Amino acid sequence: MIQTADRLQTVEEYYFSIKLREVRSMAASGKPIINIGIGSPDLPPSEAVISSFQESIRHAGAHQYQSYQGLPELRETIAHFYKEKFNVDVDPSSEILPLMGSKEGIMHISMAFLNQGDEVLIPNPGYPTYTAVTKLVGAIPRQYDLLAANGWFPDLEKLGKEDLSKVKIMWVSYPHMPTGATASSLQLEALVTFAKKNSILLVNDNPYSFVLSKNPLSILSVKGASETALELNSLSKTFNMAGWRVGMVLGSKLNLDAILKVKSNMDSGMFYGIQKGAIEALKSGKEWFFHLDKIYESRRKLMYQLADKLQCTYDTNAVGMFVWAKLPNGSADSEAFIDQILQDKNIFIAPGTIFGSNGEGYIRFSLCVTEEKIQEAIQRF
Repeated sequence: MIQTADRLQTVEEYYFSIKLREVRSMAASGKPIINIGIGSPDLPPSEAVISSFQESIRHAGAHQYQSYQGLPELRETIAHFYKEKFNVDVDPSSEILPLMGSKEGIMHISMAFLNQGDEVLIPNPGYPTYTAVTKLVGAIPRQYDLLAANGWFPDLEKLGKEDLSKVKIMWVSYPHMPTGATASSLQLEALVTFAKKNSILLVNDNPYSFVLSKNPLSILSVKGASETALELNSLSKTFNMAGWRVGMVLGSKLNLDAILKVKSNMDSGMFYGIQKGAIEALKSGKEWFFHLDKIYESRRKLMYQLADKLQCTYDTNAVGMFVWAKLPNGSADSEAFIDQILQDKNIFIAPGTIFGSNGEGYIRFSLCVTEEKIQEAIQRF
């Protein structure tokens, strides 16, 4: 028997990969499953995006290998998007690198900057992939607390008193996943100052800025941020293009050149048609964002009703495509809570614990489900 690499002993299969097999099995056996646990947009991209893709696949050279850095037009459109939406100036020739989804970027950044034994600051709760990738590259995950009492923002004063000499990267995500908490301009500035002071590469994972958010912000809007910060972004949530796998990383030329060394050895460029569709999506006008928010706002109101049925509490100021809800008093075991609902009501909700120990006592509802399905879920209670 061929032995697997030791690195596989440090990670487990992604929770949703395992749980969805159970959910699909239940559905296959005839159970009327309603899945409100996954943040995979069920809405389509705009007609303009789809038409652009369809037309582009007949262009000369469309089916050849593409540049590792993406089409110049795509990078220029990303730069325009960042200027228009975040008032951030970036050089499309050297400070933008398109990615096949921002999840790819987490691996590329980690491989580009981490050596074995380096430490990585990871939010608790936060996206599980930060921890998994850190372990896969031989670095050491070091969780920092995010708590409701502090608005799900790190206590930088307390963190600064710890020994950070081995820390190389700090992952942040604002708007925050899974809680939907936002960070102010002053808080983003504090993060940049903290990273500079401690010689840490700060990476903001920022795919939720345009879902039910009235004030989108970028870490790169902070003066001098590019010296110490990178930002990941994605078209998955904003433009309903999760399956297209289109993301980007922005930052200084020096840092992006390092990431490109990794990326260019791991893929052969993004498909031309997908890039053309992405260009069209990034050119979307205000009506697109208004239309998207209108749908998610209606769904969120219904999801609040479902949370009320479960006697959960939630923050109505949170943004993004999830409702992060605190379980009623006396209900501390998130996984047992959602498993009971799955068995009794055939409804799948994500337990907060998959995002870290500080997610215990919380559950997460996804808005990527029709109003009819949410109403049906409410009726089951």
